[in-house]
Formats: sequence, structure tokens, C-alpha cells
Amino acid sequence: MRIEGDGEAGALTDSQGRFEIPDLPTGPQSVQVLKPGFRDPMALVQQNLDAGNSIAHNVLVAAPMPDVVFDLTPAASIHGQVQLSTGDPASGITVCLLHQMIQHGRPLWMEAKSIRADTGGNYRFGNLPDGVYVVFTRPELESTPFTTLVEPGKSRSVVRNGYPVVFAPDARSFSAASRIRLNPGDAALANIALTLEPFYTVTAALLSSDGKPMQSQNTPGGPQNLPAAQILDADNRVLPYAATYDGATHTLQADLPNGNYNLTAVLRGNGSPVHGPDAAEPHPAFLVGAAQLTVADHPVNDLLIPLFMPHSFPLALRALPSAVTAVRSLPGQSLSSAVHVALEPYQQYLDSSYDKSALPYGPDSLDLMIAPPYDFWVHTLVMGKGLCAGALLANGPNLAREPLALSFSGSNSTAEFTLRGDCSTLNLELPVALSAFVPGVEPFYTVYIVPDFDTTEDVAPQTLRPSSGGSLIIDGLSPGSYHVYTFTTPVELEYRNPEAMAQLGLQGQAVTLTPGATVNLVLEVPESK
Repeated sequence: MRIEGDGEAGALTDSQGRFEIPDLPTGPQSVQVLKPGFRDPMALVQQNLDAGNSIAHNVLVAAPMPDVVFDLTPAASIHGQVQLSTGDPASGITVCLLHQMIQHGRPLWMEAKSIRADTGGNYRFGNLPDGVYVVFTRPELESTPFTTLVEPGKSRSVVRNGYPVVFAPDARSFSAASRIRLNPGDAALANIALTLEPFYTVTAALLSSDGKPMQSQNTPGGPQNLPAAQILDADNRVLPYAATYDGATHTLQADLPNGNYNLTAVLRGNGSPVHGPDAAEPHPAFLVGAAQLTVADHPVNDLLIPLFMPHSFPLALRALPSAVTAVRSLPGQSLSSAVHVALEPYQQYLDSSYDKSALPYGPDSLDLMIAPPYDFWVHTLVMGKGLCAGALLANGPNLAREPLALSFSGSNSTAEFTLRGDCSTLNLELPVALSAFVPGVEPFYTVYIVPDFDTTEDVAPQTLRPSSGGSLIIDGLSPGSYHVYTFTTPVELEYRNPEAMAQLGLQGQAVTLTPGATVNLVLEVPESK
């Protein structure tokens, strides 16, 4: 038990879990509760699994002071042993952990941790919250690093042995991997058996737009610019195999076990990206290409990857008459400066550094073609004061419900995003009985304002506390019908999934926001469990 900001204030609990910290000044204090092997259930785990160890609880100290109660739940763990078919110890094999999160109202897999197996091939991921996980191993060659190139013409005489990517317990793809569901305190066992097998050299020649082999002098940005490549499985999920560029032959090389793969290449230019219908193209922002391949007991030497500029996918921005005044106050009066569009891979594993944002295509449009050929969820954020989101219409899928499919060959698809200026305001208030900051641990409430209509705008959870006045003003909302859900704990809400919402059995408060109006809503707070 520790008082934040005061290194001298703290206490250990006794055998009954009770504690006492004397001589505290009257007023609000920030208290942390720490115990190895336990987690604070009031901490919402997002991208960092260690973030749930403890949070700061607001405590109002006053005389007389009632007892305060803090809850901790036992952390879970996943452990196992990596076993090699040769019988050798699996020392140093890298084991990775994927964690299913809820982000922007949808489930998303994040690579959370990675560790190396010890001298006995054992591994352990500890201090885990309850949730769903997948464990897999990174590939490992028996003796040669993946970055070691094979000399031209010798690939058929070179066979390297190694251990492939395996998803626990014995799957070769993420889709076939076992999902490990953990409850608080669970200790799940996930052994992984790796078989030593041949890895064959794959060599891919990069071709320029005229069909000739790519040379240093005809790459955007000059000879110092090297292509980046990724190996994907048949479902377009990135696999952790390495592809190395051979500058002498202008080819990509990869060592792969038997299987079906997609190989993508991106060659970026130096300087500013070139986007827009009138942009000249002598030095494009990047060239892209892809090829499918099958490795079946022999090297692949005849793979060709044509590189070309991807076709633009423009997103036109349009301002309704109600938004014209607000648009005129924008810097440069550009609609593209008022809208941020982010693309989130539909099937990829993400890390916290991942960010793909649409680039300006003109003063009133954005370009969505900025990434390799995956399916993407589209997220829009309106930043201009007095502006809010209208409809996003696409010549194809409903982007609020379906991912956007981007391909290297491009398409004739177009999309239009409307900005409106008749935005609504919602004033949230706690009930009077809950709005007073009374002695003891201060409660806080998580609120989701979920639109009943299709939108690519994300719903950010709001937090209300009595100490902040028990009210919160949310402006810049698009007019329409909403449901407001209030929770007494932090919650990751899968609000974009109607089936998941139905299983929760939430009622919520229905509220209709009319254009330009302010609506006051007293929250209906459920009883704390």
C-alpha cells in the first residue's frame, strides 16, 4: 500500500489483508495497492499487459475515516516447454505471445510479449490478465543466420535445416492456432513441438515498370534506397520469416520451409510523398509489388515481382452548407486539414508503433492507397472546431461494417466523406446521490456513447468522477440516435459487434441528438458488484 507523491507514506497488510496508514492530511490522496502475482481489476489493460498491476485510486481522507476496501485478483500465466525433434535442448528459441484486445469497438490481436526459452527449452509468461491468447515460436535456422545470402546459381545445392513458425500446440497458421482462454489465477500449459526440416532458398527478381530487372539507378531515391519485404501466409497474415535484399543481383532472398506464401515488396523513395491527381511521377513516393509462391521440396528461383506505383484510392471530402462557416476558419481553408483517416489492418497483429494514415490528395481529398494489399478498417476523426462527421459513402462496401480491400493493382472505387456543421452537444451528469465526493475510495464510471447509425467515427470511452464535478460535456457529436452505456468499472466494449452487445444484455439509455442542440442526460448507473 503506497500513497503517491509521498515516499514515506505506505504500509504492509497483515495476515487478514488489513492495513493502517496514520497521520495523513485531510483531503484527496492518491493510493496504489501492489502485491506480486496480483492485478488491480480496476486497471484497464490495453496495449501493455503490465499496466494492470496497479492504478492510482482517489481516496478522500476525512475525519471520521471509514474503512476503505481494495480488491486484487490473482494474475494468470502461460508456461510450457519447446521440444525439438532432434532431442537437443531448445535453448534460445523465441516464443511470442499474442493477446486479443478490444480496440475501437472491435477485437484485435496484439503481439504483447516475447521471451527466449531457457536452457531446458522452458518458457513462462506471467502477470497476465484474464483474456484470450495465442502462443507461437519464431523461425530458427539450425546453424546459419537468415540474413546469410546464397550465391547466385548455387541455391539448388544449398539446403538449410531449421525450425519453422509453429503456433501452439502444432499449427502452421494463426487461423488454426489454439486459443488459450485465461481466467484470473489460471496457469495454462502450452507445449510446442518443433520438427527440424529443410528450408529452401526463394529468390525473387524485382522488375521495373517497363518489365526490366530493377537496377540501382532506376530506383526512386537512388542506390541507397533498399526495398522492404514481408512474407505472408495464404490468409495475408504476416509471418516472421526474413527476406533479405541482395544488392549485387537486385533480388530478394528468403529461406522458407514447404508451404504457400505471399511475398510483398515496397520500395520507398526519398523526399516527400507524391500524391494527387496532378502530381508528376518521375520520383514516386514508393513502388510496390507482390507475388504468390509455393515451396515444395526445392528452391524457387524464377519468381518475378513487378514494381509499380499503386493506384490512388481518393477519398473526396465535402462540406455541407452548415459547415461552410467552420471550414472558412480552418488554416488554409482546406478540408483535408480537418479530417484524419487512419487505416487499421483487418487481420494483422499490431504493435503500439503501428500507424497508417491517409495522405493529402488535394485540398479537399485524401488518398487511402498508402499500404500493402491487405484489408483495412477505416477510422475517421474530425478535428476542425464546429465540424462533425457526416456519412462516408463508398462505391463498394459499407466501410462502417466491412473492411476496405486494397490491392496493388488499384481499383476505380471512390469514396466521399461529408462534414457537417450542425453538431450536437451531450451534457452527461451523475445522479445527485452519486455526485458528492464523500470520505473513502472515490468511485468512477466508464461511459460509452454509441451511435445507432453507421459511422466510421470511433467511440472514445468517457470517465466521470464526483471530484471533477460529476458532469461532462461532449461536443462535436453528429446528430442522430445514440445509446449511452454506463459501467462502474473500466470496460473494453465491443460496441461494433451487434452479437457481442446482445450477449451482454445491456439496455443502455436511448438519446436522440437533434442538429445544433444540447441535450442533458442524467446517467443511469448500475449497482456495483
